[in-house]
Amino acid sequence: MWSGERLDLDAYLARLGYEGERVPTLETLRALHRAHVLSVRWDNLDSLLRQSVSLDLEDLQDKLVRRTRGGYCFEHAVLYAAALERIGFRFTAVSGRVRLGAETILPATHGMLLVELDRRRWLSDIGFGASPLAPIELVEGAAGNEVTVEGWPFWLRRQEVTPGADGWALHHGDGHGGWVLRHTFTENPQYPVDYELANHYVATGAHSPFNRRPFIQRLRADRVDQLDTLTWTTAGPAHPEPYAKRELEPHELPGLLRDTFGIELTPQEAESLVSHESVSGGDTSPSG
Repeated sequence: MWSGERLDLDAYLARLGYEGERVPTLETLRALHRAHVLSVRWDNLDSLLRQSVSLDLEDLQDKLVRRTRGGYCFEHAVLYAAALERIGFRFTAVSGRVRLGAETILPATHGMLLVELDRRRWLSDIGFGASPLAPIELVEGAAGNEVTVEGWPFWLRRQEVTPGADGWALHHGDGHGGWVLRHTFTENPQYPVDYELANHYVATGAHSPFNRRPFIQRLRADRVDQLDTLTWTTAGPAHPEPYAKRELEPHELPGLLRDTFGIELTPQEAESLVSHESVSGGDTSPSG
Protein backbone atom coordinates (compact mmCIF):
# COMPACT_ATOMS: atom_id res chain seq x y z
CA MET A 1 0.00 0.00 0.00
CA TRP A 2 2.81 2.44 0.88
CA SER A 3 5.04 1.43 -2.06
CA GLY A 4 7.71 -0.12 0.13
CA GLU A 5 8.85 -2.24 -2.81
CA ARG A 6 9.84 0.97 -4.64
CA LEU A 7 11.95 2.31 -1.79
CA ASP A 8 15.75 2.31 -2.00
CA LEU A 9 16.03 1.05 1.57
CA ASP A 10 19.84 1.09 1.56
CA ALA A 11 19.88 4.77 0.60
CA TYR A 12 17.21 5.69 3.15
CA LEU A 13 19.01 3.93 6.01
CA ALA A 14 22.32 5.49 4.95
CA ARG A 15 20.61 8.89 5.08
CA LEU A 16 19.66 8.13 8.68
CA GLY A 17 23.06 6.71 9.57
CA TYR A 18 21.31 3.50 10.63
CA GLU A 19 23.37 0.31 10.55
CA GLY A 20 21.25 -1.98 12.74
CA GLU A 21 19.13 -5.00 11.98
CA ARG A 22 16.32 -4.82 9.44
CA VAL A 23 13.74 -6.80 11.39
CA PRO A 24 10.34 -5.62 12.72
CA THR A 25 11.17 -5.40 16.42
CA LEU A 26 10.68 -2.69 19.03
CA GLU A 27 14.43 -2.12 19.17
CA THR A 28 14.51 -1.51 15.42
CA LEU A 29 11.47 0.79 15.56
CA ARG A 30 13.00 2.89 18.32
CA ALA A 31 16.31 3.21 16.47
CA LEU A 32 14.69 4.09 13.13
CA HIS A 33 12.32 6.57 14.74
CA ARG A 34 15.10 8.41 16.56
CA ALA A 35 17.40 8.43 13.55
CA HIS A 36 14.69 9.80 11.26
CA VAL A 37 13.70 12.60 13.64
CA LEU A 38 17.31 13.71 14.12
CA SER A 39 18.31 13.36 10.46
CA VAL A 40 15.43 14.62 8.32
CA ARG A 41 14.52 18.29 8.81
CA TRP A 42 11.04 19.77 8.99
CA ASP A 43 10.45 22.56 6.48
CA ASN A 44 7.71 23.98 4.29
CA LEU A 45 9.90 25.52 1.59
CA ASP A 46 8.27 23.73 -1.34
CA SER A 47 4.78 24.80 -0.32
CA LEU A 48 6.02 28.35 0.28
CA LEU A 49 8.12 28.81 -2.86
CA ARG A 50 6.44 26.44 -5.32
CA GLN A 51 2.88 26.06 -3.96
CA SER A 52 3.31 22.36 -4.66
CA VAL A 53 4.42 19.34 -2.60
CA SER A 54 4.67 15.88 -4.13
CA LEU A 55 3.99 12.74 -2.12
CA ASP A 56 5.12 10.41 -4.89
CA LEU A 57 7.68 8.09 -3.33
CA GLU A 58 10.28 8.65 -6.04
CA ASP A 59 10.02 12.41 -5.56
CA LEU A 60 10.32 11.98 -1.80
CA GLN A 61 13.41 9.80 -2.16
CA ASP A 62 15.01 12.36 -4.44
CA LYS A 63 14.21 15.25 -2.12
CA LEU A 64 14.57 13.83 1.41
CA VAL A 65 17.15 11.12 0.76
CA ARG A 66 19.36 12.00 -2.22
CA ARG A 67 19.27 15.80 -1.87
CA THR A 68 19.09 15.58 1.97
CA ARG A 69 16.39 18.22 2.14
CA GLY A 70 13.53 18.44 4.60
CA GLY A 71 9.76 18.40 4.33
CA TYR A 72 6.61 18.51 6.40
CA CYS A 73 4.65 15.76 8.13
CA PHE A 74 3.00 14.07 5.14
CA GLU A 75 6.32 13.82 3.30
CA HIS A 76 7.99 12.35 6.38
CA ALA A 77 5.15 9.95 7.09
CA VAL A 78 4.89 8.57 3.54
CA LEU A 79 8.66 7.96 3.27
CA TYR A 80 8.80 6.45 6.75
CA ALA A 81 5.75 4.25 6.05
CA ALA A 82 7.44 2.87 2.94
CA ALA A 83 10.50 1.96 5.02
CA LEU A 84 8.49 0.30 7.79
CA GLU A 85 6.42 -1.61 5.23
CA ARG A 86 9.59 -2.78 3.47
CA ILE A 87 11.09 -4.03 6.75
CA GLY A 88 7.89 -5.85 7.68
CA PHE A 89 6.22 -3.75 10.38
CA ARG A 90 2.45 -3.73 10.81
CA PHE A 91 1.05 -0.22 11.21
CA THR A 92 -1.89 2.08 10.61
CA ALA A 93 -1.52 5.62 9.31
CA VAL A 94 -3.68 8.21 11.08
CA SER A 95 -4.32 11.94 10.87
CA GLY A 96 -4.27 14.40 13.75
CA ARG A 97 -5.48 17.89 14.54
CA VAL A 98 -2.77 20.23 15.82
CA ARG A 99 -3.93 22.16 18.90
CA LEU A 100 -1.14 24.18 20.61
CA GLY A 101 -3.63 26.56 22.19
CA ALA A 102 -6.16 26.62 19.35
CA GLU A 103 -9.71 26.97 20.69
CA THR A 104 -11.46 26.07 17.45
CA ILE A 105 -11.48 22.70 15.69
CA LEU A 106 -8.72 22.76 13.09
CA PRO A 107 -8.44 20.48 10.04
CA ALA A 108 -6.76 17.09 10.45
CA THR A 109 -3.49 18.05 8.78
CA HIS A 110 -0.90 16.05 10.70
CA GLY A 111 0.15 12.56 9.61
CA MET A 112 1.67 9.87 11.85
CA LEU A 113 1.76 6.09 12.29
CA LEU A 114 0.46 3.63 14.91
CA VAL A 115 2.75 0.59 14.93
CA GLU A 116 1.62 -2.81 16.27
CA LEU A 117 4.18 -5.05 18.00
CA ASP A 118 3.40 -8.06 20.18
CA ARG A 119 -0.16 -6.87 20.90
CA ARG A 120 1.11 -3.44 21.95
CA ARG A 121 0.67 -0.25 19.96
CA TRP A 122 3.07 2.62 19.59
CA LEU A 123 2.62 6.16 18.31
CA SER A 124 5.51 6.80 15.93
CA ASP A 125 5.20 10.52 15.26
CA ILE A 126 8.29 11.45 13.23
CA GLY A 127 6.98 14.42 11.26
CA PHE A 128 6.05 17.10 13.80
CA GLY A 129 9.37 18.91 13.72
CA ALA A 130 10.08 18.81 17.45
CA SER A 131 8.89 15.21 17.47
CA PRO A 132 9.42 12.83 20.39
CA LEU A 133 12.74 11.02 20.00
CA ALA A 134 11.07 7.64 20.56
CA PRO A 135 7.72 5.99 19.90
CA ILE A 136 5.21 6.36 22.74
CA GLU A 137 3.02 3.42 23.73
CA LEU A 138 -0.75 3.81 23.63
CA VAL A 139 -1.89 2.88 27.15
CA GLU A 140 -5.59 2.67 28.01
CA GLY A 141 -6.92 4.20 31.22
CA ALA A 142 -7.41 7.67 32.61
CA ALA A 143 -3.72 8.09 33.45
CA GLY A 144 -2.56 7.30 29.93
CA ASN A 145 1.19 7.11 29.40
CA GLU A 146 3.43 9.81 30.87
CA VAL A 147 7.04 9.44 29.70
CA THR A 148 10.21 11.45 29.55
CA VAL A 149 12.21 10.91 26.37
CA GLU A 150 15.82 12.09 26.70
CA GLY A 151 14.71 14.92 28.98
CA TRP A 152 11.62 15.87 26.95
CA PRO A 153 8.34 15.10 28.85
CA PHE A 154 5.27 13.78 27.00
CA TRP A 155 1.84 12.53 28.03
CA LEU A 156 -0.34 10.44 25.72
CA ARG A 157 -3.85 9.70 26.96
CA ARG A 158 -7.22 8.61 25.63
CA GLN A 159 -10.00 11.21 25.82
CA GLU A 160 -12.73 12.96 23.88
CA VAL A 161 -10.82 14.81 21.17
CA THR A 162 -13.69 16.54 19.35
CA PRO A 163 -17.38 16.67 20.35
CA GLY A 164 -18.63 13.09 20.30
CA ALA A 165 -15.35 11.60 19.10
CA ASP A 166 -13.05 9.54 21.31
CA GLY A 167 -9.36 9.41 20.49
CA TRP A 168 -5.89 10.21 21.78
CA ALA A 169 -4.23 13.43 22.86
CA LEU A 170 -0.48 14.01 22.94
CA HIS A 171 0.77 16.64 25.38
CA HIS A 172 4.27 18.00 26.00
CA GLY A 173 5.59 19.61 29.16
CA ASP A 174 5.30 23.36 29.60
CA GLY A 175 8.43 23.60 31.76
CA HIS A 176 6.41 24.51 34.88
CA GLY A 177 4.95 21.14 35.80
CA GLY A 178 1.97 21.49 33.48
CA TRP A 179 1.07 20.29 30.02
CA VAL A 180 0.45 21.75 26.56
CA LEU A 181 -1.93 19.84 24.29
CA ARG A 182 0.09 19.27 21.13
CA HIS A 183 -2.29 17.36 18.88
CA THR A 184 -5.19 14.90 18.94
CA PHE A 185 -6.04 11.98 16.68
CA THR A 186 -8.54 9.18 16.24
CA GLU A 187 -7.73 5.67 15.11
CA ASN A 188 -9.57 6.04 11.81
CA PRO A 189 -7.18 4.49 9.25
CA GLN A 190 -5.73 6.82 6.63
CA TYR A 191 -4.47 5.73 3.24
CA PRO A 192 -2.13 7.38 0.73
CA VAL A 193 -5.09 8.99 -1.04
CA ASP A 194 -6.22 10.59 2.25
CA TYR A 195 -2.79 12.06 2.80
CA GLU A 196 -2.83 13.36 -0.78
CA LEU A 197 -6.06 15.24 -0.09
CA ALA A 198 -4.82 16.80 3.17
CA ASN A 199 -1.45 17.56 1.59
CA HIS A 200 -3.16 19.49 -1.22
CA TYR A 201 -4.86 21.72 1.33
CA VAL A 202 -1.67 22.32 3.33
CA ALA A 203 0.39 23.11 0.20
CA THR A 204 -2.14 25.23 -1.68
CA GLY A 205 -5.07 26.20 0.57
CA ALA A 206 -5.80 29.88 1.10
CA HIS A 207 -6.05 29.38 4.86
CA SER A 208 -3.04 27.16 5.29
CA PRO A 209 -0.22 28.88 7.22
CA PHE A 210 2.45 26.78 5.54
CA ASN A 211 2.29 28.33 2.08
CA ARG A 212 2.56 31.93 3.29
CA ARG A 213 5.61 32.07 5.53
CA PRO A 214 8.80 30.07 6.10
CA PHE A 215 8.54 27.65 9.00
CA ILE A 216 11.53 25.39 9.66
CA GLN A 217 12.57 23.21 12.59
CA ARG A 218 15.64 21.21 13.48
CA LEU A 219 15.65 18.95 16.51
CA ARG A 220 18.81 17.85 18.26
CA ALA A 221 18.88 15.69 21.37
CA ASP A 222 19.33 18.74 23.61
CA ARG A 223 17.60 21.56 21.75
CA VAL A 224 15.23 22.56 19.00
CA ASP A 225 15.84 25.47 16.63
CA GLN A 226 12.84 27.00 14.93
CA LEU A 227 12.48 29.65 12.25
CA ASP A 228 9.02 31.20 11.97
CA THR A 229 8.98 33.89 9.27
CA LEU A 230 11.93 36.05 10.38
CA THR A 231 12.08 34.94 14.03
CA TRP A 232 14.72 32.39 15.04
CA THR A 233 14.29 30.75 18.44
CA THR A 234 16.05 28.02 20.40
CA ALA A 235 14.47 25.95 23.18
CA GLY A 236 15.37 22.82 25.13
CA PRO A 237 13.93 20.12 27.43
CA ALA A 238 14.27 22.31 30.52
CA HIS A 239 13.31 25.45 28.58
CA PRO A 240 10.27 24.73 26.35
CA GLU A 241 9.84 28.47 26.11
CA PRO A 242 12.69 29.84 23.94
CA TYR A 243 15.84 30.75 25.83
CA ALA A 244 17.30 32.44 22.75
CA LYS A 245 15.48 34.60 20.23
CA ARG A 246 16.59 36.75 17.32
CA GLU A 247 14.82 38.76 14.63
CA LEU A 248 16.48 38.42 11.21
CA GLU A 249 16.71 40.46 8.06
CA PRO A 250 15.54 38.67 4.90
CA HIS A 251 19.06 38.53 3.41
CA GLU A 252 20.24 36.51 6.44
CA LEU A 253 17.87 33.60 5.79
CA PRO A 254 19.96 31.52 3.33
CA GLY A 255 23.00 31.59 5.64
CA LEU A 256 20.93 30.68 8.69
CA LEU A 257 19.32 27.76 6.87
CA ARG A 258 22.73 26.48 5.82
CA ASP A 259 24.60 26.93 9.09
CA THR A 260 21.92 26.18 11.70
CA PHE A 261 19.36 24.01 9.92
CA GLY A 262 21.63 22.16 7.48
CA ILE A 263 19.58 23.24 4.45
CA GLU A 264 21.56 24.29 1.38
CA LEU A 265 19.30 26.28 -0.93
CA THR A 266 19.90 26.57 -4.65
CA PRO A 267 20.69 30.12 -5.81
CA GLN A 268 17.19 30.38 -7.27
CA GLU A 269 15.57 29.21 -4.02
CA ALA A 270 17.66 31.61 -1.95
CA GLU A 271 16.70 34.53 -4.18
CA SER A 272 13.03 33.57 -4.09
CA LEU A 273 13.00 33.22 -0.30
CA VAL A 274 14.74 36.54 0.32
CA SER A 275 12.46 38.29 -2.17
CA HIS A 276 9.35 36.72 -0.62
CA GLU A 277 10.22 37.91 2.88
CA SER A 278 11.42 41.31 1.69
CA VAL A 279 8.09 41.91 -0.05
CA SER A 280 5.93 40.45 2.72
CA GLY A 281 7.85 42.24 5.43
CA GLY A 282 7.30 39.25 7.69
CA ASP A 283 3.53 39.69 7.59
CA THR A 284 1.86 36.49 8.81
CA SER A 285 -1.73 37.75 8.83
CA PRO A 286 -4.26 35.56 6.98
CA SER A 287 -4.70 36.41 3.34
CA GLY A 288 -8.06 36.98 1.68
